[in-house]
Amino acid sequence: MKNATGRRFFAGLLAAMMLLSGCRSRGSEQSDGTSPTYQVPEFQDSVFQEQSAEKSGGMQADLSQLEQGIVGVKATGNTRLKFQIVCGEEKYNYDLPTDGTAVFFPLNMGNGTYTFRLMEQVEGSKYTCSWSESREVTLENKFAPFLRPNQMVSYGENSKCAQKARGLAAGCGTDSEAAAAIYDFLVEDIRYDQQKADTVQSGYLPAPDETLETGTGICFDYASLAAAMLRSLGIPCKLITGYVGESTYHAWNSFYLENEGWITAEIRVSANHWQRVDITFAAGGMPAGQITGSTEYTTRYTY
Repeated sequence: MKNATGRRFFAGLLAAMMLLSGCRSRGSEQSDGTSPTYQVPEFQDSVFQEQSAEKSGGMQADLSQLEQGIVGVKATGNTRLKFQIVCGEEKYNYDLPTDGTAVFFPLNMGNGTYTFRLMEQVEGSKYTCSWSESREVTLENKFAPFLRPNQMVSYGENSKCAQKARGLAAGCGTDSEAAAAIYDFLVEDIRYDQQKADTVQSGYLPAPDETLETGTGICFDYASLAAAMLRSLGIPCKLITGYVGESTYHAWNSFYLENEGWITAEIRVSANHWQRVDITFAAGGMPAGQITGSTEYTTRYTY
């Protein structure tokens, strides 16, 4: 979106981030006279390992990559299916495609005992469990679930959004500069689609490449595209859904910069902490104080 308020806001955000975190600006030189370059880590993909999958009827569950923060599932059938993931008091229910397409879900509840269930529709909102498996999970690192593609943040190494992210990061010296370049692009070039927001159906899944191609989207699209682009650069990013205020359902992001702290819409940098970044409101030109009021947001799900 070509939004003057968004541009001014982001310029202030970037300047504050550079000042507070001690980042080098683009074009700054190292001691040997060369410009620093952000090195994109090896791409972390989600790949279904069929030879390792647990099988039950028309369902296959790949539990071989739990330490990497993902579980893969594919299923065929004539009834509606859901895949349930439970850890402690938290529970997530995901719709499963029934055409045999492999989908991936994050183990986003930290270390612990995870129970996986295949739920088959009986009628209406009634489901019965037809398969269940519990596993003790210790993640290889706490960021693992937020560095890979999943059903809500769908992309690949050669996806258009990943290619765009690499292009934006090409002139950057640090991960914070790369994240700032992506944030700037999203605020400037993606337009909020009010008509889509008014007509979107329950169960909608965002498609980052489609959002990039059309240049429009709703909050879920913004947050999914942001997460896809940042994750493709090795920058951990959460896609979060929940409430703003008392009744507005919304989606937003938090992303982590290992050495330099967090970029936030509040222009606040705090090393080694998750911070909220609401790209949708920034793109709409809302004042910084209205974008990330910590008391106004209630997280419901994290992907």
